[in-house]
Amino acid sequence: MGHAANTPDADATPRTRLTSENAAQVATTLQALATPSRLLILARLREGPCAATELATSVGMEQSACSHQLRLLRNLGLITGTRQGRSVVYALHDNHVAALLDQALYHVEHLSLGLTDAAEGTVARPDGPAAQPDEPQRALAES
Repeated sequence: MGHAANTPDADATPRTRLTSENAAQVATTLQALATPSRLLILARLREGPCAATELATSVGMEQSACSHQLRLLRNLGLITGTRQGRSVVYALHDNHVAALLDQALYHVEHLSLGLTDAAEGTVARPDGPAAQPDEPQRALAES
């Protein structure tokens, strides 16, 4: 996936307008992503379903703190929990949650490389010519 935000994509999510009716729910979802511990939980679940105890260990959290974050993420519809015997196995709710993580990571990488969006299908550097979206590192290396 390239860094150009305007690049058409066959798998692109249909654009929905942000309205006064859905803005609060979108803000709540984004606030849930604003905590490093929750991001670590979601990133681990992006790798696949995981039991709560294993998840806490994997992300380096106390079981009670992890359970609190899991409850919040589940209530926001970002993850699901399925009881299997005496444990609960958690998973991302759907691919939208994985896409949110991916986009956030791409954006951070984009900023760290000093890239800005340009004309459709290209990525401009603040100090030089546009590069193809899948070649930002090569363009930087050539400068």
